[in-house]
Amino acid sequence: MSKTIADLKRGQRGIIKSFSAETIPLKLLEMGCLPGNEVELVQSAPFRDPLYVNINGSHLAIRNETARQIEIEILT
Repeated sequence: MSKTIADLKRGQRGIIKSFSAETIPLKLLEMGCLPGNEVELVQSAPFRDPLYVNINGSHLAIRNETARQIEIEILT
């Protein structure tokens, strides 16, 4: 089973492996949510939606539903 951004715990980092371009909003792609980039979970809201992440220096809030679509390789 592959891991996704939604599986990260606070402070954990990972490398984005893949996702379906049709399911990811264009704005996330423009902000650096691309394969090979590093992502870190900074904080999560109550009920883990949305998730506050740092992707290559850009701080983004993404919905848990979207985070489950982005496969990663966990680093720490």
